[in-house]
Amino acid sequence: METRTQKADNIRGVIRYLQKFKNATIVIYLDDKLFDSPLFSSHIKDIALLHEAGLKVVIVPGAKKRIDEVLNLASITWSYKDNIRITDDSAMPLIKMAAFDVSNIVMTNLAANKVNAVIGNWVRSRSKGILEGQDFGTAGEIDKLQTEAVQKILDDGFIPIFPCIGWNSSGHPYNISSIHLAQNIATSLKADKLFFVMENKEITSDNYKIPEGYALSESGDVPAMSVEEVTGFLEANNGSKNSSDIVFRLLDLAQDACKKGVTRVHILNGNLDGVLPCEIFSELGSGTMIYTNDYGGIRQMTSGDIPRVLGLMRPFFESGKLLTRTEEQLISQIDDYVVYEFDGGIRACASLHKYPDGQAEIAAVAVNENFKHMGIGEKMIRFLLDRAASMKIESVFILTTQAADWFQSLGFKADSIESLPPERRAKWTPERNSKVFRK
Repeated sequence: METRTQKADNIRGVIRYLQKFKNATIVIYLDDKLFDSPLFSSHIKDIALLHEAGLKVVIVPGAKKRIDEVLNLASITWSYKDNIRITDDSAMPLIKMAAFDVSNIVMTNLAANKVNAVIGNWVRSRSKGILEGQDFGTAGEIDKLQTEAVQKILDDGFIPIFPCIGWNSSGHPYNISSIHLAQNIATSLKADKLFFVMENKEITSDNYKIPEGYALSESGDVPAMSVEEVTGFLEANNGSKNSSDIVFRLLDLAQDACKKGVTRVHILNGNLDGVLPCEIFSELGSGTMIYTNDYGGIRQMTSGDIPRVLGLMRPFFESGKLLTRTEEQLISQIDDYVVYEFDGGIRACASLHKYPDGQAEIAAVAVNENFKHMGIGEKMIRFLLDRAASMKIESVFILTTQAADWFQSLGFKADSIESLPPERRAKWTPERNSKVFRK
């Protein structure tokens, strides 16, 4: 059962995220396979709530399913090359109609939630032309986005909706990739977040090979990957931007978007209710987030961190996993402590205490329950082991009552109480009966 403290922490998290993302720009790609889902109206309602919460929302609806339908009805054939649809000019009016159909569906549903939206022709494009002898017909590439016009619409309180159509300077239309369009919009607007809301797409250990050391949730999902880890994941799975597996293409686009300034990209399973608000306002998240290295990291604890660190430690004091510590104790040992911070919150802490005989102790290891699946604890331990090595410390020990298996998985070996430095051995009690592990 969730305790009052946990409930309070969750509420504080929502408030912190509301403050952080007020006036933030987010770009949402909606897979049109979701439009027939009973959850579609729920996703639209969530988007309306995000808009009402002060976020600036841009929507790019996919149109592949609808384009397939209208071309099939007209008995028009098409082919694919590198995941690009190739048709002749006779198909373009129907492609344009299908693209605006899905955009109108989104706009109508937003209107039902009392949100104003506008569909526009803000994309300038050119013909993809002929590459290596292949004529790409009606397929186009993005030349330019009218970002100033889009920004004005956002500032006026409207949600811009982008059909997957671009026009050249003469007004000739071209069919452009919706997922590439969403990524291009996010980078051009310097969006804070880019979401790909897909039909039944998740990155899990059941579906893909997960390289060693990547964070996994208890259910086997990959909650987050850095831009560097994306490369390792793609290599491990022989994935590429031209793969038939759309997840690989989305990861390639996500990695590129992050390198171009988009803070975070999220791949979400649209078959789950509430994925958008959970991913934005919840510390648990609901999909896979791609992030740059400045998303979070380990740093030295400061005096201003101490109230938050004590709040992080409190559940561990109450469960007996950690010895109780006071503000005065943390201040006196402040140089020994490091914290893991992201999204403005302290998510983990740990300390390294050096003893006169040359040994060192890793202590006060605490990771927020909502983030334990992300591998933060292991990163903290490895960071402190590297710090110990730089201090020429050859032996590091820990004392634990409930985390022996975890420390053993990190390479620590059981040792005796007698091996401890005298001053630390004097504090050991048979009542607590902590076990010693050493590396």
